[in-house]
Amino acid sequence: MTYNEAIQELETILRSLETDQVDVDDLTARAERSAELIRVCRHKLRHAEASLDRVFDSLDEEDDEPEKPEQAPDNEEDDDTDDYQSGGPGRPASPRLF
Repeated sequence: MTYNEAIQELETILRSLETDQVDVDDLTARAERSAELIRVCRHKLRHAEASLDRVFDSLDEEDDEPEKPEQAPDNEEDDDTDDYQSGGPGRPASPRLF
C-alpha cells in the first residue's frame, strides 16, 4: 500500500464517521483500521526521512573531503632541485656554501 492510498482511505473513514451514523461495532473496526493505516503512514514517513538523511549525509561527506592537490605531469622536466633556497616565504635565504 502506498502512502497516498493510506491517506485516501483514512480520509474516507473520517468522512464516513462525520456523515454517517455508525454503530459501535463498525466504529471499532474503523478505528482499528485507521490505527493500522496511521502506522503504515508513519513507517513510510520515517523511511523517507532516513533515506533523505543518508542522501544529505553523503553530500556533506563529499563537501568535507579534502581536495586533492594538483600533480604535475610525470613528463615535466622542471625538476630543479639544485635551485632550492632555504628560508621560505618572508625569511631570508641562507647563503650557499658551495
